[in-house]
Parts: sequence; C-alpha cells; structure tokens
Amino acid sequence: MARDLGYTRNIGIMAHIDAGKTTTSERILYYTGKTHKIGEVHEGAATMDWMVQEQERGITITSAATTAFWNYNDDTWQINLIDTPGHVDFTVEVERSLRVLDGAVATFCAVGRVQPQSETVWRQADKYCVPKIAYVNKMDRAGADFLAVVEDIRNKLGVHAIPIALPIGSEEKFEGIIDLIANKAYYYDGDSKELVNYVEKDIPADMLAESDEWRAKLIEAIAGHCDHLLEKYFENPDSITQQELVDTLRKATIGMSVVPVTCGSSFKNKGVQFLLDAIIRYLPSPLDKSEVRGVNPYTSKEESRHPSVESPFCALVFKISTDPFVGRLAFLRTYSGKLEAGSYVLNTRSGKKERISRLFQMHSNKQNPVEFIEAGDICAAVGFKELRTGDTVCVDSSPIMLEAISFPDPVIGLAVEPKTQNDLDKLSIALGKLSEEDPTFTVRGDQETGQTIISGMGELHLEVIVDRLKREFNVEINQGAPQVNYKEAILSTVQHREVFKKQTGGRGKFADIIFEVGPAEDGLVGLQFIEEVKGGNIPREFIPSIEKGFKAAMSNGVLAGYELMAMKVVLKDGSFHQVDSDSLSFEICARRAFRKAIPKANPVLMEPIMSLEVVTPEEYMGDVIGDINKRRGHITNMDSKGNARIVRAKAPLSELFGYVTVLRTLTSGRGTNSMEFLHYAELPSNLAKEVMEKQGWGRRSPSTEDEE
Repeated sequence: MARDLGYTRNIGIMAHIDAGKTTTSERILYYTGKTHKIGEVHEGAATMDWMVQEQERGITITSAATTAFWNYNDDTWQINLIDTPGHVDFTVEVERSLRVLDGAVATFCAVGRVQPQSETVWRQADKYCVPKIAYVNKMDRAGADFLAVVEDIRNKLGVHAIPIALPIGSEEKFEGIIDLIANKAYYYDGDSKELVNYVEKDIPADMLAESDEWRAKLIEAIAGHCDHLLEKYFENPDSITQQELVDTLRKATIGMSVVPVTCGSSFKNKGVQFLLDAIIRYLPSPLDKSEVRGVNPYTSKEESRHPSVESPFCALVFKISTDPFVGRLAFLRTYSGKLEAGSYVLNTRSGKKERISRLFQMHSNKQNPVEFIEAGDICAAVGFKELRTGDTVCVDSSPIMLEAISFPDPVIGLAVEPKTQNDLDKLSIALGKLSEEDPTFTVRGDQETGQTIISGMGELHLEVIVDRLKREFNVEINQGAPQVNYKEAILSTVQHREVFKKQTGGRGKFADIIFEVGPAEDGLVGLQFIEEVKGGNIPREFIPSIEKGFKAAMSNGVLAGYELMAMKVVLKDGSFHQVDSDSLSFEICARRAFRKAIPKANPVLMEPIMSLEVVTPEEYMGDVIGDINKRRGHITNMDSKGNARIVRAKAPLSELFGYVTVLRTLTSGRGTNSMEFLHYAELPSNLAKEVMEKQGWGRRSPSTEDEE
C-alpha cells in the first residue's frame, strides 16, 4: 500500500553564512528523534557537516540530506531535509537542492538581518518557485531585533512577510515565543535537552497589547487571501477559527503571496518545535506542487507526470558524489511512479539504459538500504555508469526529459601539477571525480604552458578542492597563484568572406562562406546563429557544420585565448564544390573565418566584477573606503546597523585576492565581508595589454592552423 504523499515534506534550510542553518538542522534531527545527541558546529561534531573540511572550518560545504519524522496533530509526518551551504563559493549546492525541493526554511540572523547571500538564495528559490517560511534565529544575541528583521525582509526581498509568532524578551532575556494564531505563549527551558523543553502559559500581561495588535494584523493579512474569510472579518473577526487561519495561510504560502515568519534560538534550544509545526502547517507536500512538466525526447512534445505511484516512474539526478565504501552515488528526487532496486531506467540525455543496483535513504554521509522508492522521495542510487547532475531517469516505455539545472560559470582559476610523476594519473582521476561531483568546478589543460588549470567560484572553493585532493585522494600537488577567468567580447559588427581551399591530390577541400559577425543581443550568451542563405548556394546539410565551427572557435578567443562570451553570426551567402566540399570543410572554414573576422570586430577583454559588502566599526570606515577605491572599487551604498557601518561596493575580482586578510588588518580583526559574482565588465585597455602579454598573446597573432 502506497503511503499518503500529503504527509511528506521535502524541505531545505537556506541562509547567509553563520545564520545558524546547520545548528537548526541539528536541533530538528534531535527533536524528531533522528539523533540522540545534539551535534554542535563549533565543536566540529555536527551530523550534517560530516566532511573533515566542514568540521575544521565550521562551515557547510556540501548539501547533506536526511529523513526525519515529526508527530503533529496525532499523525506522523515525514520530513526529507537538506541542509545547504551559506558561502557563495558553494552556490551550486544551494542551486541544485532548491531545484528539487518543495519548500524552504529561510534562516536569518536576528542581528545581521537580511545579508547579501540571503538575497542570493532567496532569488534562487524564487527561480524554482519554492515556497518559503522565514525563521529569525539567534534571538539570544546582543542586538537581536525580530521586528526589524521582518521589516528588512519586506524591504530588501520585496515579499509580504507576516509574523506568526512574537519573541518573549530578546538577547539574554529571550525566554520563549507567542503563537499569534493560537494566541498562546510557549516558554522554553533552554538548558533542558529533553524532547519537550517548553511549557504552555498565558501571554504575559506586559505583552498583551502588542500581541493583540500583531494578531489583528495577521488576521487581516490572511483574510485578504480568501473572500469567505474577508466577509467574516468585516462582520466579526472573532468568528474566524484557528483552523481557517491555518488553512488560508497555508494556501497563500504555497501560492508564494506571503511568507510566514517565526523566531527562536536554535543554539539555546528555543523555538525549534514551533518551527517544525510551521513546516508541517504551511509548506507544501509533493501533492501541493501538482504535476511536473518535461519534454518527450523523441517527439519533442510537452508531457507531465503526476506525483503518484500509479504514474510512470521519473526522477531527476540533482547531485553526484563519491563514497569510499559504495562508490558513486546519484542523488535522486522522485517525481512520479515507483522504482525497485535492481531495475533498469532510461537516461534521456544519453538515450542509454542504466541499472540501479541499490537504493539508499540518506542520513548525512550514512546510507540506509531500501527496497524501493516512490513519488516524493529523495534518495541515493548506485550501480549506474554514465549519470550526470541534471539528468532525467525514467521508464523507457514513457520517456520524459525534465528541465535541467543551470549553473554559473567559474570565475577564478589555479594552475596545479603533481609533485611527482607517480601522482600524474592519480591527479587526473581525482580531478575527474571532483568535476563530476561539482558542475561549477572545471578542469582544462593550458595549451601554451602544458599546465592543468582548475577553476571554481572563489578562493575558498579552490582551497577546499586542493585540500580534498591531498586528504581524500592522497595526491600531493604544487599550485600556482590564483588567476582570474577573464572572457572576451566584441563591440562592433563586421562583414567577412572566407574561402577555404586545400588540394592534396585526389579529392580536396573547399568551402566558401559570407557572413556578418557582431555582438549578441542583450542578455544572450554563447553563439546566436542565424542562417539567411538563399537559392541553395550552401547545401542544407553543411549549415550545422558551419555553426559547429563557430561555436568551437569561441572557446579560444583572439586576444588572449579566453572564451568569447557571446556573438551573433548571420550567414548571408557562400558557395560549394560538387566534389571537394564536405561537412569538415565548412567547419574548418568557419574556424578560420572566426580567427580573421573577430580581430576586426573590436574585441575586448572582460573581467568578473564582484558585489562586495563590508561590515565595519565606524572608526575604520575611512580606511576601508580608501582601500576599496585603491582596488578600482566603486562604492554603491553606505548604511548603518546598530554600531556597525555597512559599505556596499562593486570591485573587480582581480583586485580582491586575499581581501579578507587585508580587511582584518585594517579593522583590527573586527570587520567582516562577503562577496558574490555580479557581472562581467570591460577591462581597461592598459590592464588588458598586461593580461595579453602575460598570456604571451600580445606578441603574436593567433594561429589559424587547420584543425583537421
């Protein structure tokens, strides 16, 4: 008998660095009975932070999944929980987790409020239409202000945030919360680590007026989302029942028109049970998210799958990881149907069948074998050969391809080489495994120097990769200084004709193309290829080869060998030879045409620009701003929060290497910063010349040798 999917919640916990995501996850595991001892992040003992690097640094690097059960209203509810990283360098983990989740808990620090990475993960959740509830953590810290955070959420995130609870006291006097819907107060014994560490009491007399005011605002806000409740509200607000409020707020939350906000102190064991109740009450089950849509890879028609065991099986691979004991694990989110261990599934990307030999329910880095998985499950599978992140697996009788996961391009590179020749093969295998796990980590060979260049999302990202190479794969390496991943772009449009002839005796090679090349339309990346050939001057079968040639050439720009970000090619005309022309001729012709035409199209180097936020005591403001200006930075905003000052700026990544250390020196260790990739911008010509000469491209013209 299939279980009722209405009793399942697939949720993630997302937030800025140090908002308390993992601590909250640990408390959820404890209070649901999943663990019998609370693991603390600062002690390096958190269940969900199982990697050595996570325990040493006290940060989350990989998203960890687990399943727990919570008793609510005399029923048992299954919560599939994913704890995600907060650091922008590991944004891939947040992106792919949100892609497969039904709901999310956005955690905010009661002192830090809405921080830059909070905004980033919120946008990521919006992209995948993930309903959210907000949890204001760290109410016990000095400077905690719950209502200020609610206001910050409304202003910075542009959402209708509604408090469903009020804190009783704050800072060291934080004792509990008032449930505004039930109109009750809960006092927590923070020192008690019993599964029930709170008592229900009347609302304190000195908070009755405030509680009534916010409860009235809550009821008014909820009633606005239901015509029936609105009528009752105007006639007699007291006639609205608690269940009606919960049901209407649930619908509004799932519809993403409101965000319920609660509070607590996870570290002090206060407010977590109320948060669990809110997860059950307001976040969607797989049934609430309705059907999932995809495309039949053979007919290209849109199809859908309903979240039920009766529908044909389909699941999305959202993560690949390597376990030392069971090998490669593919994390699956099952959207429909049922899959038994030992079954074959179709990989719609490759068109090949894969055997899933074993299935596991995950608890952090531990696997619990299961016989089968059903719609709504999040689990891991082993036994496959060619699965990658973003692949759809389904039954071959009902093929479907779900929307893949999009990942940002790496912005920083590092040259690595093995210390000994014996480590050469080990390094290649290790880098292959790591790039398979992490789509934002790429590996390429530099043709000029023969070095291996690894690229990632930031200094910390590459630091962790290098550490993993040494510890997990026992590969000792030498590494160079971090390098910026520049890109190239063109600013002008030019017309060009390229004729490719080669006669070597017997059948030769011939291709002739006339085209216009220029910048792509705003917002587009990659190659925008438009074919306007009339009269059959170039046979239809050769057109894809021309597009393929231009696309391949873009990976190696004409200024310094960096990838060309975007360009638009309009193929106007050309000619062919009945005997000598073939697909390869036209592909080579397009590559050569790229090399000759792009230098005339005003090519420029583009550098990654980062959004920088610095929090510093006021007395160091001048030094911090002066240092940012020296780094070619541009101050965009200055704000204050308590005794601290917040400086927001834009600055090139190339000027921000080692910035954390400099900032600590400038502010006597009291300043903090966070940065994330913003966009690419043109590199000033004097600096572009330096980069080109450093690459060795400033002293020679790019090669136009045929690549046959």
